[in-house]
Amino acid sequence: MKAQVENYETKKNSALNFMKNGQLNAYFEALVEMNNYKKLMFTVCAN
Repeated sequence: MKAQVENYETKKNSALNFMKNGQLNAYFEALVEMNNYKKLMFTVCAN
């Protein structure tokens, strides 16, 4: 669980940096990866 949280936070920070730099394609890819980590965290908590 801790690894997923760390990965989520890392992707969140990189997504913010991509948005600030105007790299929209990389920003959207980071958002998709954040969503995947969020789903993993939710399933771990549910079980």
